[in-house]
Amino acid sequence: MFGYAGRILHVNLTTGKISTEPLKEDLAKNYIGGIGLGIRLLLDHSTPGVDPFSPDNPLILTAGPLGGTMAPTAGNGHAFVSKSPASLGVGESKSHGFFAADLKRAGYDAVIFKGKAEKPVYLWIDDDTVELLDAQHLWGKSPAETEDIIKEELGDYYIRVAAIGPAGERLMRLACILNDKTRAAGRTGLGAVMGSKNLKAIAVRGTRDIRVAKPDEFLEFVRELHEREKGPATRKYRTLGTPQNVLVHNALGALPTRNFTNATFEGAERVSGEYLNQRFVVKIIGCSSCAQRCEHIAVVPEGPYKGTTVRVEYETLWAFGPNCGVDRLDAVIKAIDICNYYGMDALGTGVVISFAMDCYEHGILTKEDTGGLELNFGNHEAMLELLRMIGERKGLGDILAEGSKRAAEKIGKGAEKYACHIKGVELTGYDLRSLKTAALGFAVSFRGADHNRHGAYSPDLSGKVDRFKADKSKGKVVKDIEDLYTIIDSLIVCKFSRGIYYEGFADLAKLYTLVTGIEMSAEDMRRAGERINNIARLFNVREGFSRKDDTLPYKIMHFPVPDEGVVSHGSYVSQKELDILLDGYYEVRGWTKEGIPTLEKLNELGLNDLAYIVKDKL
Repeated sequence: MFGYAGRILHVNLTTGKISTEPLKEDLAKNYIGGIGLGIRLLLDHSTPGVDPFSPDNPLILTAGPLGGTMAPTAGNGHAFVSKSPASLGVGESKSHGFFAADLKRAGYDAVIFKGKAEKPVYLWIDDDTVELLDAQHLWGKSPAETEDIIKEELGDYYIRVAAIGPAGERLMRLACILNDKTRAAGRTGLGAVMGSKNLKAIAVRGTRDIRVAKPDEFLEFVRELHEREKGPATRKYRTLGTPQNVLVHNALGALPTRNFTNATFEGAERVSGEYLNQRFVVKIIGCSSCAQRCEHIAVVPEGPYKGTTVRVEYETLWAFGPNCGVDRLDAVIKAIDICNYYGMDALGTGVVISFAMDCYEHGILTKEDTGGLELNFGNHEAMLELLRMIGERKGLGDILAEGSKRAAEKIGKGAEKYACHIKGVELTGYDLRSLKTAALGFAVSFRGADHNRHGAYSPDLSGKVDRFKADKSKGKVVKDIEDLYTIIDSLIVCKFSRGIYYEGFADLAKLYTLVTGIEMSAEDMRRAGERINNIARLFNVREGFSRKDDTLPYKIMHFPVPDEGVVSHGSYVSQKELDILLDGYYEVRGWTKEGIPTLEKLNELGLNDLAYIVKDKL
């Protein structure tokens, strides 16, 4: 096979047995790689109702078919897939950097972990030599410390490492997996799945060449894509980066503030991308095979957090900034640094803290509950202390480490009204009350609340659709972008580069064909995206999901935007509107009113072998 390594690695952590099997070409073509291949393998290697922390829940690491090549941004991404401890449905998260290129060069398209090691271990992949090594001395270390120690003891600085921190070891449901020290597979709690298996890290060194089917045509297309990548399609990411969103969303009345209470933040200027770049950013770097460079490295120059150094993106800045009512970037940068140390999803953890602040403001939590912390919005010292408590699972932090859904259930007293999550996964930085296309995308997302599963905020924010109107036509808008995004995440092309694929599916199909030699048209690629969305839905249906789970947080549906003088004032999503949106989406997907894929749809997509999942539900 070209592009693909052609092998799947199996690691049984209980027995220590390690084996490989060939990757079949039809499996590769139907599910591409990345999350598509990962979700199909998850369906095939898990049993209904398995506990996410059970040794029987597989953790699957995948690369994309372009991994290790010169394809812009596509040669450097990997995905983790498992049953999520946050949603109890499909858990998937991607990361870029340098790790995936070495995994492919070592000769693997996927690694399937099963079982649980008796003591902490890490997996060392050195081309065909694969072994489990003792990691007891690494337990309790941060991902960055773990990476440094592994490189030192294996004697190679260029080894690539993906590791969990103390949060994953303590089964925090917001734990992530970090590679290259600053890059995180952040969402859906897969770091906790890794911790439940006593798997501390994965280290890899690969030395094989990756062969492409049509090298001359491939290089010519790569040159063209590199030129596009240096142009206006990626200017935002090369200049201010995603923190540019702060002032854009604020001006539109779509910047969630103080746990989705307000839609504008009076301190937006002080936490904006402009302010960040002027006063904190010291360099901008890029991943393997990427010409655009987007990783904005910020350093606190003075004050109590002087010297703190992190990579800053909009979502993490927003989570600890506007959504916690904090207008100090030095404190936000420190919060991200603490999350990196413990190995926590900074986005989700920031939303959990804003939930706790909301509960404190409304008297649901008291000083007795918080250990004396005054958890008012804007109190950055309390925010940072609570963050450490979550990482250590101490006091209130132990409850919040379960995520806002489970924490609200445990706290009670109406706390559920302030928990901003979908399917147990915390919301991201888009105020859905005035972004009704995005609201649908968030509601139906198979991995829970997330903007990256559908990108449906884009037509709302750009004015391509009426963002205040809910109608059935929004269903096709969401479906079309979802199908494109699942292909992007299966090829594992960075979404920051999505604008350079001028012809969408056609450009992606061309890139795939040039690399793999497997002929794929734009329609074939679109159909593969639809197939992947359907297998993800099938996994969730198998685990008991239906229309009832495609919903929105209480505050989005019952608390209109209160900000005076903004266009979004008074906006919210009613149940009637949500029902209209869901009806339109299910209809265009070819699903039933309850959101169950029909036998006709499964037959159309070649998924007849999975019909057993839905037969008793139709």
